[in-house]
Amino acid sequence: MSIVQNLLSFNKKFVEEKQYEAYLTDKYPEKKIAILTCMDTRLVELLPKALNLRNGDAKFIKNAGAILTQPFGSAMRSILVAVYELGAREVLVIGHHNCGMTNLDAEGMVRKFADHGIDPKAVETLENAGIRMEKFLKGFSTPEEGVMHSVRIIRKHPLFPKDVPVHGFVIDPVTGELKVIVEDYREE
Repeated sequence: MSIVQNLLSFNKKFVEEKQYEAYLTDKYPEKKIAILTCMDTRLVELLPKALNLRNGDAKFIKNAGAILTQPFGSAMRSILVAVYELGAREVLVIGHHNCGMTNLDAEGMVRKFADHGIDPKAVETLENAGIRMEKFLKGFSTPEEGVMHSVRIIRKHPLFPKDVPVHGFVIDPVTGELKVIVEDYREE
């Protein structure tokens, strides 16, 4: 049986048995926080548990490395929606140790594109249009650097309210220990 069929089979039972009732909440974050964090699989359950968050407590925005690559991308839009439409009153940027974005090799990624059948002309066309792979696929040297990069983009965003704190943290993906990188009130 395929992964999709396994998922659908489980889902049918989940709904029939009304297991969803344990997760009922609304769209507004109970603790009024939005969290930009990494998509790392180790954080899926660990991060909410380490912060004592339950379903419905926070808005989670996830991407590779918790990195905002541009101020007008989808992750920043999600943060703005969380604040203006859904009642988030604080933003937390949470990176982690041993992240796949640490020292990401853009050239190596481009080689993998080709290995997977992507025509090198596609990359060339993007480069000619001003999308530089070394910038688009840029990681960071340390998780702290990555966190502060995203914190600064959020704080300096022309549409982000100045009265909403933006905090930065790094979590240990094994123990869940949280280290404060910056607690807001505009520290740089």
